[in-house]
Amino acid sequence: MEAICLTYDISPDDFTRAGEASSDVKKKLKQMGVGPEAIRKVAIAMYEGEINMVIHANGGEIRVEITPEKIVMILDDVGPGIPDVDLAMQAGYSTAPDEVRSLGFGAGMGLPNMKKYTDEMEVETHLGVGTKITMVVNI
Repeated sequence: MEAICLTYDISPDDFTRAGEASSDVKKKLKQMGVGPEAIRKVAIAMYEGEINMVIHANGGEIRVEITPEKIVMILDDVGPGIPDVDLAMQAGYSTAPDEVRSLGFGAGMGLPNMKKYTDEMEVETHLGVGTKITMVVNI
C-alpha cells in the first residue's frame, strides 16, 4: 500500500459540519481494511481534535497520512494558542463558552482523549499564532 494523504478544511463555529472529516477518515480506513481498534482510536482522537478546532481555534486544516505502519493526523490552526498545555491536558478543564457547553460540547475531555487514544501526541502552540497537534496511531 502506498502512503495516502488526505486534507480537510475545518470551519470555525460550524457545529453542523463538525465531525465530517473524522467520519470520512473512518470510512476510508474501513475500506482499506485497517483493523477496528486502530480505526476506533483514530476516529475518537481526530473527532476530539476537530471539535476543538471548531470551538477554540478559528478552524484550520487537518492533514492525515496513512501508511501500512501508522496513521498520522496533523491538526493545524490559527487560533489563540494554548496558554497552559499542562492545564489544558487535565480532564475536565475547559475554556469553552457557555453557549458551546449548552450544545453539549466543551466538557474538557478533548486533549485528554486525544492523548489517550493515540500512540504518540505532540502539541506545538504559540500564543496569538496558533497550535499544531500531531497525533500518531500505529497500525
